[in-house]
Amino acid sequence: MDPQISLTYAKQLDFFKTGMTKKLPYRKQVLKKLKKVIEKREDDICNALYSDFKKPKFESLVSETQFVLAELNHILANIHFWARAKKVSGSLGSFPSKDWIQYEPFGRVLVISPWNYPFMLAISPLIGAVAAGNTVTLKPSELSPATSRILKEIIDEAFDSNHVSVVEGGVEVAQELLSNAWDYIFFTGSTRVGKIVYQSAAKHLTPVTLELGGKNPCIVDDSASISVAAKRITWGKLLNAGQTCLAPDYILVHNQVKHQLVEEIKKTIQQFYGEDVEASPHLARIATENQYKRLKSMLKDEKVIWGGQFNDTDQYIAPTLIDSPAFDSKVMEDEIFGPVLPIYGYDSQEEIDSFVSKFGKPLALYVFSKRSKFQKEMTRNHSFGGGAINDCVMHIANKHLPFGGIGNSGFGGYHGEHSFYLFSHKKAMVKRPFLFDIPVRYPPYRLAETIVKKLKNIL
Repeated sequence: MDPQISLTYAKQLDFFKTGMTKKLPYRKQVLKKLKKVIEKREDDICNALYSDFKKPKFESLVSETQFVLAELNHILANIHFWARAKKVSGSLGSFPSKDWIQYEPFGRVLVISPWNYPFMLAISPLIGAVAAGNTVTLKPSELSPATSRILKEIIDEAFDSNHVSVVEGGVEVAQELLSNAWDYIFFTGSTRVGKIVYQSAAKHLTPVTLELGGKNPCIVDDSASISVAAKRITWGKLLNAGQTCLAPDYILVHNQVKHQLVEEIKKTIQQFYGEDVEASPHLARIATENQYKRLKSMLKDEKVIWGGQFNDTDQYIAPTLIDSPAFDSKVMEDEIFGPVLPIYGYDSQEEIDSFVSKFGKPLALYVFSKRSKFQKEMTRNHSFGGGAINDCVMHIANKHLPFGGIGNSGFGGYHGEHSFYLFSHKKAMVKRPFLFDIPVRYPPYRLAETIVKKLKNIL
């Protein structure tokens, strides 16, 4: 056992026992300090993200730092409402009584964050856990080293290390952290690793949130505005160079408008990134070598209708459109997680339903259509974490909506108030006076069974 991990684990338990994190003024104080540190270091964070995988500054601001700052502002403005005990109606069985739900922190929370949005996906769950009154140990990804380094600097400046701490390292460190009995574990990453985390948590009966991914369908019918759809799909797919768990994974487009959509996407790519896409400062690179090699291998023997270029020097993969790859191809065996977009045609709604159902429950589903009936049928017929109609990815931008998956794309929703409730135990409470004690519940029961049956609908 790493002595530093053991020490951190023990100190956070001692700190939690002091009750400091349960005090609302303290929670607000440390979150305000975190906000100030992030604002002060925002340029450094953007530089770190560029160093890790050439993430454009605009994307770093919108999807990383400003996203987190907006979440902090929302939590700070509302935490005192969320933390209040919630009164609920009493029951005849406990009459007279006062009944309420009391929110309390779980205790020590372990957050394991990924490399694709290495700042936002580390800090966003962390601030939810802190807002709810927990201590936090954060394990950032070793695959985004510059961002991991600055995360540690920010956390060390903003928090008492006994309250929140960063533990850096690779797989061995993650395994050692998971061997401990945490009070809650929050993991963002692949389904494969998510299963390992879940198995480790099960040994200690630790509650878990898993934010995973999936093959997110993007369905376009023949009534959609193809020019607008092309722009929104292209943006959603190529944001962060496609390394987004919410990115459209493949397109299902009505055969009547398939050619038109393909041509519009091609045109849109050139509008976004210019004739020389590789030279554009607005497209990130693939963050890890293994991911880059995996994406390259997907292109072999496929019918590429746009793009397909790559550069080993800086792990560049061009925005690439592939026409109808086989279901058992490398492109379709797992979440793509890169700027590669398969496009399939369909003729009937039955084809859509059959196709989507082959790939389990995705994290997101997108529908482009002007027909209300089609929109409703697509969103009701299929199970998925969240989604959008006539847009991509944007449901994550609403802090009032929970973000999370279902089935093999994960479980547990967070952001805004949903983060507070996710990291809070909901304690049921009933308070009764000593007066007015109904004798029917006590032995000997005699007529009690008859009375209970008559009252069953109002107990």
